[in-house]
Amino acid sequence: MATHQDLLKASGSAINLQQSSTKPERRGTRRCKITQLMRIRPSDPEKDHFEDLRGSVSVSRTGVYFHTSEKGYEIGMRLFVTMPYSNDPAAQNREYLAEVVRRDALHNGLTGIGIRMLMEMGTQQVVPNNYSQRR
Repeated sequence: MATHQDLLKASGSAINLQQSSTKPERRGTRRCKITQLMRIRPSDPEKDHFEDLRGSVSVSRTGVYFHTSEKGYEIGMRLFVTMPYSNDPAAQNREYLAEVVRRDALHNGLTGIGIRMLMEMGTQQVVPNNYSQRR
């Protein structure tokens, strides 16, 4: 009776399995497929301003990958990323300086963007629009 490995060798799949498992992993940290709302905007005042509210596709300690319809992202572009983002005044939003390191054209017309977190800027509190009128 043929074993599972004999069947793989006969079909040539054993070679493909070995080759795919010997590729070095380029990521330094594991990714989690979670969705967190983010607020993303360019940090360079000379770039066209946009504000993108997106959910993450996958997150690691050092980076985030998300899908967007915004066309203004470029490789090397610096961004301010607020994550997780909430417009609740009691929310503790954290803002980061990030850099675009990946840009993928997706089959559905969206663009996949990979960003690397460079440093934490601090926490942000949301100030309601009518805050100055309450005093």
